[in-house]
Amino acid sequence: MTETATTFTGVTPYLKYEDAGVMLEWLSRVFGFQERSRFVDKDGVVQQAEMLIGDNELWFSGHGPGFWDERGHRPDQLILIWVNDVDAHHQRVLAAGVEADPPEDQTYDVRSYHVTDPEGYRWGFMQRLGTGYIQTIPTEEGGLEEIRADTANR
Repeated sequence: MTETATTFTGVTPYLKYEDAGVMLEWLSRVFGFQERSRFVDKDGVVQQAEMLIGDNELWFSGHGPGFWDERGHRPDQLILIWVNDVDAHHQRVLAAGVEADPPEDQTYDVRSYHVTDPEGYRWGFMQRLGTGYIQTIPTEEGGLEEIRADTANR
């Protein structure tokens, strides 16, 4: 049997919110995401929605008030977004009246910052530094070593 190679063309996070309509507006205003479509019920309440982040899609659904209380917790996810200018994006978020720690250079050749949306999802915005330098990350065990898949012994 001949194996056919699969070509991956993207990934689409699917997030659940209590109020998808409010989040469409917030994500657009604060982060600059572009609304693609919304699906509303007979009362005009957003039940499903799609946004574009560059060429990538973000899908989400609305579940109504109390959704997070029924689960006993808020979201515990971090969604990472690549941008061409992390400092400019950070300024956009601040200008929208949202608090966010300033961008920092990380030990893994990335400059990034994080912000939490009104329902609790954490968003990280990142830009490659392009130095190629990745520092050993200190841990109690003596550090982590990066092993790239394209150079690892298999």
